[in-house]
Amino acid sequence: MLVVFGGIPGTGKTTIARALAQRWSAVYLRVGVIEQSLRSGGTLRDSVGSAGYGVANALAKSNLALGQRVIADCVNPVEESRAAWRETAARAGVCLLEVEIICSDRAEHRRRVGGRQADIPGLTPPDWALVSAHHYTPWQQPRLAIDTAVVEPDQAITIIEREARGRPGGE
Repeated sequence: MLVVFGGIPGTGKTTIARALAQRWSAVYLRVGVIEQSLRSGGTLRDSVGSAGYGVANALAKSNLALGQRVIADCVNPVEESRAAWRETAARAGVCLLEVEIICSDRAEHRRRVGGRQADIPGLTPPDWALVSAHHYTPWQQPRLAIDTAVVEPDQAITIIEREARGRPGGE
């Protein structure tokens, strides 16, 4: 099974994705870590473009081929990145669960963004102005949407696990 998280920064994606990966002993792929590694290594100093997503999809495919569950933690802002994850799951012959994490309480979202601590070496978390201006295309495909303004992380995991159990290969 491939579970792909999406949503703008500061909504709680990483908190939930990490906890789910730990609970499931799943492979955890964080696109932000991959992108920063590409920048820090000098491979792509300025714009990494879609390279981080390409690497993450390749790693997901190889781990899915080993029978591992994979959790992908990314903004997933456009249809092209979402379609690539669907293609990865289809090629691997596994079930895909797309999860969009939102925070409908703008004041709470802003507070979270302002209180974030850097957890990727070399990467400064975006401030509220950058998060507010982030290019993010609304989803057109079915996905599981979870609003962290009203759902705590442990509740979100329960919702995701229930949804996963209802899908082929979701156990």
